Amino acid sequence: MTLPSTRTKSPLKLPRLLSPEFFRRQLANVDALPQLSILAIVAGLLTGLVILAFRVSIDFVLAEWILQNGGESFESLPYIGRLLLPVAGALLIGILLTRFTAADRRVGVVHVMERLSRHQGHLPARNAIIQFFGGLIALISGQSGGREGPAVHLGAASSSMIGQALNLPNNSIRTLVACGTAAAIAGSFNTPIAGVIFAMEVVMMEYTMGSFIPVIIASVTATLLTHFFIGNEPAFIVASVNLQSWLEIPFIVVGGVIIGCIAAAFITAVQMFARLSDWPFWLRALFAGAITGLAGVTAPEVMGIGYDTVNSAMLGQLTLTTLLLVVLLKTLASAAAVGLGLPVGTIGPTFVIGAAVGGVLGFIGSTFTPIQEISVGFYVMLGMAAMMGAVLQAPLAALLAVMELTANPNLILPAMLIIVVATLVTGVAFKQKSVFISTLKTLGLQYPADPVTLHLQRAGVTAIMNRALVRLSQQSSIADVRQALAQKPRWIVIEKSAGRIRCVLSATDLLVYVNEEFPLEGEPEDETEERMIDLMKIPGQRLDVANIDYRATLAEAQHALKESEAICVRRVTAPMIASVLGVITQQDIDNYRDADL
Repeated sequence: MTLPSTRTKSPLKLPRLLSPEFFRRQLANVDALPQLSILAIVAGLLTGLVILAFRVSIDFVLAEWILQNGGESFESLPYIGRLLLPVAGALLIGILLTRFTAADRRVGVVHVMERLSRHQGHLPARNAIIQFFGGLIALISGQSGGREGPAVHLGAASSSMIGQALNLPNNSIRTLVACGTAAAIAGSFNTPIAGVIFAMEVVMMEYTMGSFIPVIIASVTATLLTHFFIGNEPAFIVASVNLQSWLEIPFIVVGGVIIGCIAAAFITAVQMFARLSDWPFWLRALFAGAITGLAGVTAPEVMGIGYDTVNSAMLGQLTLTTLLLVVLLKTLASAAAVGLGLPVGTIGPTFVIGAAVGGVLGFIGSTFTPIQEISVGFYVMLGMAAMMGAVLQAPLAALLAVMELTANPNLILPAMLIIVVATLVTGVAFKQKSVFISTLKTLGLQYPADPVTLHLQRAGVTAIMNRALVRLSQQSSIADVRQALAQKPRWIVIEKSAGRIRCVLSATDLLVYVNEEFPLEGEPEDETEERMIDLMKIPGQRLDVANIDYRATLAEAQHALKESEAICVRRVTAPMIASVLGVITQQDIDNYRDADL
């Protein structure tokens, strides 16, 4: 008996271009820019709303319930308040999150990169919820961390869940994750260009036209939404200063070396704290809170996100002693918070530490060098750029972030110089990868994947699968076989029983066998057509198969082909009911790879 052919098309109720199935099928291709652009707008809007909710929640709780002077005025708290607030907040986080597994507690940029590597960008809602409320508790209790890491996680998760809800191919979900990442940075910092570069340079670690345009659209959308609600002023406003003398160039190079060393120390400290992962989570959280509390007693500028500290450093309002304390204690407290697993970000602390180092350089330069009218704020900005570039090993993202944050074009030349020096010192002299890559290595991940795998991740299996197939039972009559061959398939999917695929058979081999053994002339037609043949015993090319979901990428298909000779692309429409959409062989993947590489 002939099983239903997958080539039979049911009439569409919608015009072809509006069909959800057509939309999904197009997204499996590398060049699905119109469809991805539409999704990027949705991702940018949703990410912008989530980021605004996160940011407004932090500001509201701090201003209304904790800090009388609003903002991040943790210095207004008494000594005992600076000590107990971080300890109590960390203990609360530890108690609330202890009941969850270690996988559920993974948050931030590292979690996004891990899910991209191992799960094709499918981010769970549970981790995102933990990130939102855990990050909220952490930052309002003064933990030394940033809000940008949580924002990236929330933006990437929101965009990923759009793709999951619509059952989109995995290659398009990966692009949506990049869109959410860019939109989160753009919405948090008011930096659309830096958001795009951060997504491509730090998270995706690749530049392709197919993902670049949607990421730009998402970043712009989130930025416009942020402008509508909270305005378009840059995060840090300083005078438009520039180099006062070429004598500053050697001084800037020395500053880059110093910042590169501090960045390497920060990454090393994060790794050292991360080695305490066998401790109970509540104890690790309490330890991190205690470090921040003790640091806050000495230097309250260490507590919280720290952007008020950056502004104070730019205005020259911090003494040299305070700046040195901020460098030391912020590095220690932030490394502890990140390494011990608190749901806070890394980017904000790099800005604060870099700003403090730059303030020290500006203070020394204005006091002990012959250069006239040297600007402390100018070196604060350079320090921010260099520290971010060195810690993240992302020089272009750091340059553009500081450019947009300060709206000061005079930074370009000196910032390029100090960022390059600091990044080289950290990456070459100390052989440190970015703080995110270093953490991923502790999870046993190679990131990013090799170039061929990255290329195969950009397309879905439905983009290259051979749809010319029919399904036949292992025991089939000649009449059923002739009816199947009349559809001119490339492959015959042989089923052992309903829904259980045995292998695939070359339709050409089956046609040759039928024409030779059962010619239309010579025997009574009725008797011949009723005869049964075993498709597993006739001569022909038979390939063992593995099953793969229709949303999978070609990289997943390539991995599955290590254990089988061909792949059946299947779609489950109901429990125990699955249709076969197409067949993929290694030759199909090789042809795609060779054509585009």
